[in-house]
Amino acid sequence: MLARHMPLGFGFWHQTAGFDIEQALIPFAASSSTYGTAFFVGLLNTLLVAALGIVLATLLGFLIGIARLSGNFVVARLSAAYVEMFRNIPLLLQLLFWYNAILRPLPAPRQSLHLPRGAVLNNRGIMLPGPHAAAGSWPMALALVLAIALGAGFLMAARRSRKLTGYARGLGWWGLALALALPLATALAFGPPLHVTMPQLQGFNYVHGLSIYPELLALLLGLSLYTAAFIAEIVRAGIQSVARGQREAAAALGLPPVQILRWVVVPQALRVIIPPLTNQYLNLTKNSTLAVAIGYPDLAQVFMGTVLNQTGAAVQIVFITMGVYLAISLVTALAMNLWNRRMALHER
Repeated sequence: MLARHMPLGFGFWHQTAGFDIEQALIPFAASSSTYGTAFFVGLLNTLLVAALGIVLATLLGFLIGIARLSGNFVVARLSAAYVEMFRNIPLLLQLLFWYNAILRPLPAPRQSLHLPRGAVLNNRGIMLPGPHAAAGSWPMALALVLAIALGAGFLMAARRSRKLTGYARGLGWWGLALALALPLATALAFGPPLHVTMPQLQGFNYVHGLSIYPELLALLLGLSLYTAAFIAEIVRAGIQSVARGQREAAAALGLPPVQILRWVVVPQALRVIIPPLTNQYLNLTKNSTLAVAIGYPDLAQVFMGTVLNQTGAAVQIVFITMGVYLAISLVTALAMNLWNRRMALHER
């Protein structure tokens, strides 16, 4: 490393970055922010797309998986076509399709497509009415923390009461009422903590509001649709693993099909669904590194791309990035294993 004039330490961490990042969830300025700040910007962008992708892929995957078993011929065949199409096209090609063929050809900001409720769509992304914190909003933040704590306390008390006595004594409803009443009272006393700003055209682009950049949108679409196809098959297999007699017994009790699915079939199917579902969550997080192909500023693109090229600290940066993705995967696997242990059958 010395012979190749490569830095040995981590002194680059506090050096000024000197480049801009289009999407930053924390304050970042090219003239004053450091490479360390750029690392956290990329990390937060990675966590954002991973969290949103997991939620969207799970919801869509469960819907498609249930629809695969529908008695309606059209619904079942359309769901099967979705699975076969999206899981058999490489993810990188899907990302390039959404970004280059769908989002980039959209009209320029001055010719934007105006959507309902003030939303705007153009080749710079989707601009939505966005909430902004008002001055002196700390009482509402404190009220929300207390409301969550009270709600969680009452919920735990309700579960304990149900376990000991068979009914919850209305504790859950009291907790919900307090959780809603405390923020509402705070808003009435101190004023609304948020105000909504509408997107406005200034010059060649829109300002104010909430901007969803095309790179983020393309990455979310590609990851969610691709992973949902695999989750759908996992859900279908899990539902089919539940004995038919369980459905028949529930139907004999007079439960409608939706309640049979919700209260009888899915809870039992989760014991089969959760282990392979964990793999899909891990794959989605790791597949987010393909964002470098469309320019989304995630950890790999910002830290292993721009920062590595500017500093030359290849060994340190590669090891840090590998460690971060390993930590994210281990935390995800731990959370899913805890959920799986809770849902598993325990024989005495």
